[in-house]
Amino acid sequence: MTRKIQIFDTTLRDGEQSPGASMNTEEKLVVARELLRLNVDVIEAGFPISSPGDFESVRRIAELAGDQATVCALTRAVEKDIDSAADALKYAKRPRIHTGIGVSPSHLQDKLRITEEECLKRTAHCVSYAKQFVEDVQFYAEDAGRSDYDFLVRVIQTAIDNGATVVNIPDTTGYSLPEEFGRRIKYLMDNVNGIENVTVAVHCHNDLGMATALAMEGVKNGATQIECTINGLGERAGNTAMEEVVMAIRMHEQELDAHTDVNTREFLKASRLVSSITGMNVQANKAIVGANAFAHSSGIHQDGVLKKRDTYEIIDPADVGAGQSQIVLTARSGHAALKHRLEELGYELDGEALDQVYGAFLDLADKKKEVYDEDLESLVNERDRNENAIYMLEGVQISCGFPLTPTATVTLRNQADQVVTACEFGTGPIDAMCKAVDKIVQVDNDLTEYAVQSVTRGIDALGEVTIRVTDPSGSIYTGRGADGDIVVSSTKAYLNALNRLLNDKKEHRR
Repeated sequence: MTRKIQIFDTTLRDGEQSPGASMNTEEKLVVARELLRLNVDVIEAGFPISSPGDFESVRRIAELAGDQATVCALTRAVEKDIDSAADALKYAKRPRIHTGIGVSPSHLQDKLRITEEECLKRTAHCVSYAKQFVEDVQFYAEDAGRSDYDFLVRVIQTAIDNGATVVNIPDTTGYSLPEEFGRRIKYLMDNVNGIENVTVAVHCHNDLGMATALAMEGVKNGATQIECTINGLGERAGNTAMEEVVMAIRMHEQELDAHTDVNTREFLKASRLVSSITGMNVQANKAIVGANAFAHSSGIHQDGVLKKRDTYEIIDPADVGAGQSQIVLTARSGHAALKHRLEELGYELDGEALDQVYGAFLDLADKKKEVYDEDLESLVNERDRNENAIYMLEGVQISCGFPLTPTATVTLRNQADQVVTACEFGTGPIDAMCKAVDKIVQVDNDLTEYAVQSVTRGIDALGEVTIRVTDPSGSIYTGRGADGDIVVSSTKAYLNALNRLLNDKKEHRR
């Protein structure tokens, strides 16, 4: 039997730290449910001391997970952080506190401004202090990828001697070369007493595009836990992508003497869910879950795949939830056909929710010859984005062109069921629309990013707009909207971002 490699998902903690990718508690719970369907071993649910929202997210995910997964909370090597994590994990059936400290010369001298001996003392104290609250304590040696080998041995030895059950060796800056990182893991395995009795984890960043390779070298040299995120989401260039390392292990199970228990058939659904919630689009050529991951345009490739799939595909698309068979949906399709296809995509809708999506589906089907899976996912996500909205779009009309002055008339309905209309001029149709919306909503913000992409192929494709706005405090809010009309998509996306901003301000006032 091969070694079990634990999959530690940090989408809800490190992944959420990507600028513009923050999630509220309800969105985190949606992602957490998908992580449970993926059957990950550990969910790092957040950093409880950082905010009341993060504390609440950890608490609720801890209750949700039950016995199915370990729920982990991050802390610094600070008692109040550990107290907060312990409190958030109070009702978890499988709690873990993740505490640690920087260990590289850069972190010790420039950030923490402490000596090596002080670092060792703080390591011993944070682990032993966390051990008072939970049995399962994970210690991270931040920036281990740039640390001195022998000092790193002393730090990890100290953590284990004081009760750490998991030791995490992060390449925090994505600096290492894969072979060197593998040697570092092997050096620890050979020189730390008792390391064979704990879980050795690797947490690799993608700054040089090698996060997956780094993680795999860690596994080859003794690591038994990989920290990763859906879509490789994370700070800067991101983290190790779960879908990549899991499928790499599956492809090379005997060579690596390793396996995972992840339900890989959930990968595509998980990828699209996280992308939809965070507004972070997945590049088309992304391994495993990209739109082109199983697409073939070359005639030579098409001929080979038609004769025998694995001539050009090492992975069966069905193994990652990317099956190609589908029901062709048109305006003549009824509720039953739509419901069946939605269920195949993983959406269970009934009653009013199904009626709402069906109405939007008919509107779209009247404009298109065929409605694709991506269209349906966009329609469902559009409905979800309108839940808890403070302002809803009732209508938008644009007048523009040469030599006209771009003019936008926008009508919104608020939660008090009041309908308000505003008209504004702008340098272009989108600028005029934003000014008209701002005139009604009246919340300070700066539009920092605007992107449009087609949801499916064809001139009649839905256009999906992603907008990011920044409030005066510097907080970033992402909005998305989809429609056959780009101006309508843009208005929906801008409203979605402003609704998030307003809801966030409302939560902070409580």
